[in-house]
Amino acid sequence: MEVEPPAARVLVQLSEMQDKEVGDGTTSVVILASELLKRAHELVKNGIHPTSVMAGYRMAMKESIRFIKSELAVKTDKLGREVAFNVARTTLSSKIFGRESDFFANMAVDAMAMVKDVDPESGKARYPVKSVGIIKQHGGSAKDSSLIHGFVLGPGMGRAAQGMPRTVTGAKIALLDIDLRKTKMAMGVQVVVTDVSKLEDIRKREADITKERIDLILGTGANVILTTKGIDDMALKYFVEAGAIAVRRCKKEDLRRIAKLTGGTLMITLADMEGNETYDASMLGQADEVIEERICDDDHLVIKGGKTQRSCCCLLRGANMHMLDEVERSLHDALCAVKRTMESASVVPGGGSVEAALSIYLENFATTIGSREQLAIAEFAEAMLVIPKQLAVNAAQDATDIVAKLRSNHNAAQSAGNTDPDLKRSGLDCISGKIQNNLAAGIIEPALSKVKMIQFATEAAITVLRIDDMIKLAPEEQQQQ
Repeated sequence: MEVEPPAARVLVQLSEMQDKEVGDGTTSVVILASELLKRAHELVKNGIHPTSVMAGYRMAMKESIRFIKSELAVKTDKLGREVAFNVARTTLSSKIFGRESDFFANMAVDAMAMVKDVDPESGKARYPVKSVGIIKQHGGSAKDSSLIHGFVLGPGMGRAAQGMPRTVTGAKIALLDIDLRKTKMAMGVQVVVTDVSKLEDIRKREADITKERIDLILGTGANVILTTKGIDDMALKYFVEAGAIAVRRCKKEDLRRIAKLTGGTLMITLADMEGNETYDASMLGQADEVIEERICDDDHLVIKGGKTQRSCCCLLRGANMHMLDEVERSLHDALCAVKRTMESASVVPGGGSVEAALSIYLENFATTIGSREQLAIAEFAEAMLVIPKQLAVNAAQDATDIVAKLRSNHNAAQSAGNTDPDLKRSGLDCISGKIQNNLAAGIIEPALSKVKMIQFATEAAITVLRIDDMIKLAPEEQQQQ
């Protein structure tokens, strides 16, 4: 997004950072940062020095994070499918395709379960989102989308010749960034021939160079050849005779991912340090099976059972590209939310529950501070309520009435002697407009999402508060000739 004002650029970078670190909560972090800036501006206008405001904000941020981790976060040591499903559904419910949130939540949970990778040293499970590919195809409705086991190369990345097999079991994959067409001299190179009989030898040698390269590759046992460059008819003949699958003009980024999944190496040249051309079998990637499948109207190459990592692909369907882009963005947010939940094993109730609890806690905490930072902490507490207020407005509910009830519940929950868990986890039900126990209702979010949101929003507000003045350099005037 291209924006000109420096403060607005900070908010854009803030949203991008939240998306990169967590994957969800990009709107919330910008709303909170804007509210913090607005309230900081009022404090500065009333004579409070920006240094005091920044110090107060930092104290409030640290206390908020401590309170979330100690009081609000719920550990889920034995994470079941239901917890991950509820997190994904909560993330998707605010998107354009909220009606299909259950369908895509199931897809997100299944996808992350497929790519689960356990570190042999630490024993910790990792869920790489990059191992989940996404392919968008026009036609059908969003519910026609499906999950495919394996890495999908495409669209239009099928066999280079019809004589090649459609399926290869026990695949050994050669990943190349070289041309497999008849060798020709580079531009500007001239060959001076004194004997006409030598012309045919030159042409034959040009063909033999490519044939020798193909023999090197096939000699290692490779039965699937993927290259970013071209393969001409002469080379295809040798691959067909060997019973191998060859695919040309693949994307380099796709080959890098396949190399990571199969344990292969992407080769940019066959030349060794001495100038001789060699190709070793250790460079090959390994997979259980490689199949050419026709998905929708295009051919795709599906690689199943990688040697080092597992992979899957989400095939998204929709009426037009705009819908498909929106589904992709929503599904990516859900995948990231599930990843963070499964890796951190900690969740919090959603629906404005965390923000309302922090508002009450910080108001009480502010009264214990006997300096000017008290005012900044109190304003920080008020700013936290912008999230539940906005949720109520979006749900076409009375924001003032709902936020008052929410604050009342959390005030009672933080009172001495209270043991009712429903009050502590009270949040907004946007459909009925009532206050409920959102943890029991399955409206939950990763605790990390809330922690990062508060950290990033506070740091962004402090960054802008540090600015004393702005000097803008006018563009140089171009002299008219």
